[in-house]
Amino acid sequence: MRASKKDDEADARTRILDAAESLFAERGYDASSTARIARLARVPKGLVFHYFPQKIDVLIALIDERTFIEELTEEAVEAVPGDPAGTLRRLARRFPLRASPAMRRILFREADTHTSVRDRLGRLNSEVFGRARRALELALPGARGDQARLEAAAATFAAVLIYQENLSQLTGQAVDPDAVADLIARALGAT
Repeated sequence: MRASKKDDEADARTRILDAAESLFAERGYDASSTARIARLARVPKGLVFHYFPQKIDVLIALIDERTFIEELTEEAVEAVPGDPAGTLRRLARRFPLRASPAMRRILFREADTHTSVRDRLGRLNSEVFGRARRALELALPGARGDQARLEAAAATFAAVLIYQENLSQLTGQAVDPDAVADLIARALGAT
């Protein structure tokens, strides 16, 4: 009987987080009340506060538990000397963020107003930028003296990877990371 109660509690907490994820992605954090979260989760409002004393705790739990950034060592970056475009294409295919589309929307929507979300997005940016910079250094070993250009190229590629979904929503056009990789390689004079 005891295990069943624990299962029910875990299920209620999961339903609360599922409801919050759905609402925050659709409406935004500020427009989603705890009462609405409770209704969608099919739990009493007091149970939301039992698990999450403040509404912000729901957002923090979502960010902490439902977004994962894979960190790689420098040695794990796959680069082909002389092929920066191919190297960047491989990097794009190993995008380090593991999160549902709804969680991605939450990350970008709430980063301006919530520190925990901004911190997670900053960590993602640092990881992608570091990978791109290291990959370009390995792909263009003779360009090591031109760090400013490599850093600008890495920052550009990181921004495109991280914000490609937002750019697509804003412009109605899909952003092709492979085309951006080719463009960056040409700009670095490596084609």
